[in-house]
Order: sequence, then C-alpha cells, then structure tokens
Amino acid sequence: KLVKLLNGVADMNLGDVKDHDIDAFGDAYEYLMTMYASNAGKSGGEFFTPADVSELLTRLGTVGKKEINKVYDPACGSGSLLLRAIGETPNGATPYGQEKDNSTASLAILNMLLHGVDTATIEQGDTINSPEFTEGGQLKTFDVCVANPPFSTKSWLGAAGKDDTVYHRWTAELCPPDKCGDYAFLLHLIASMKPGTGRGACILPHGVLFRGNAEYEIRKHIIRQGWIEGIVGLPANIFFGTGIPASIILINKQGAADRKGIFFVDAKDGFVKDGNKN
Repeated sequence: KLVKLLNGVADMNLGDVKDHDIDAFGDAYEYLMTMYASNAGKSGGEFFTPADVSELLTRLGTVGKKEINKVYDPACGSGSLLLRAIGETPNGATPYGQEKDNSTASLAILNMLLHGVDTATIEQGDTINSPEFTEGGQLKTFDVCVANPPFSTKSWLGAAGKDDTVYHRWTAELCPPDKCGDYAFLLHLIASMKPGTGRGACILPHGVLFRGNAEYEIRKHIIRQGWIEGIVGLPANIFFGTGIPASIILINKQGAADRKGIFFVDAKDGFVKDGNKN
C-alpha cells in the first residue's frame, strides 16, 4: 500500500501548484490527523486541537502584538496549534513545543517538517515536572504562549512538589490540587510569558472558572495580578474525545497592573453542526 501511495504521488501533476497557494503535503497530513482524531475516541483529543478552535485561539492570542519572535506550546501534541500560531505572527516566528508522549512528539516534528518549518524545537517530556526550555535555571520566556493541555490531569504533582521553589510557578499556599492539573498548566503558561509584554491563550474546562478550595485561591491571585484579559466560553461538543464545554483564557502581561476588569464573551451558541460534532 505504501508503494502504491508513493507511485500515486509520483504520477500527480503538481506543475500548477504554487508553494504560496497550497502546502499540499502539510495540508494532507493535517487532514489525515483530523480524521484519525475524530475516530480515535477519547485518545483523539490528547494530541489534536480542532482547526477552528486553533484559529480562534491563536488569533485572539496574537492580535495587535507587533513583535513576536518566539512562540511556545507546553503541551503541543501533534503541533497543529503551534503551526497556526506562527502563521498568525506578523513576520513569522520560531516555534518551541514540549509533548509528554513520545510518539505524539514525533508527530509534531513531522508536522513541522511537512509544513516547511525547519526552525522548530520540539522536546519530549513532562512539562510540569521536567520542563525542557530553561535558561540559567529558570523557565525560558516567550513572546506568545498557547496551549490546549489535557483536561483535569490527575496525579500531575510529581518532582515539582507542592512548593515549586525551582521555577516559581506556584507556592505551597497556592498549589493546584493533585487530582486536577488545570491550574498547573495555566500557571506554567503564565510563568513562560515574557515579563511585562508576554501574551497567550489557553483552553481549559469551565471548572477553572468556579471550582473552590485551592483553585479559588489561585484564581483570586491571578485576577488580582491583572493577568487575565478575557475569557471566551466555547460551545459543547467541539473537541475530540470529550463533549464538555471549555473556555479560552486570554492572558496579557502588558498593562496588567492597570487592568480593571475581564472581558467575557459567551460563545456557547456560536457553532454549526458537522456530523456528530459541533
């Protein structure tokens, strides 16, 4: 079958296809991953963000920012969100990504190469407990950070410990619960944004907006810092592997000290049906 595929590609007339018109192999690869994710059940959502959500998130995360040199995704999956993000930058940008699953990290590397992005750095490993992108013992910071991390990861609290004295993402008093890692990813994302100028967007389940106990205290701290610029409530049943609704959390460190409020958009009805998904 592979030989037939190669022969079929060799026989195609690509003379009329211009590089700037269509990235034929990259687009085909993305299409095949979309088809696989939609049929992979629960595991499908672990490595691929739907294209419509990627476009919305990256446009919101980069709009108005004129200087973007480095873009980072701490849970990059197959790299689709990173590719979309650098496509939204004014002059292109260098992508950096980390992915816990080894085979999925390989998918991301291949995805970058098939889209002609040879400047990407994709690392494999546990971002929360063993971040690969560091400088001088601290987290490397980026102009724009985007993420669609796994929802409500259980038992995420490992080497980092309850008091993250190494990377200063959380403290013993403001530590996300071990049974739910949503805020661990959000705090990591915030810490990975350049001080004073960093922007970003993260997809998280609606629970981060109202859950109590430790998450309430963390949420209060983040809001008082002025980091959250806006929240977009998304429709249900748009992600692969889960039907629950989620939110896009927009973070902007620029002007955080003077921020007086948070802009909310209720977009739960902003969808069309596409087969069994919204």
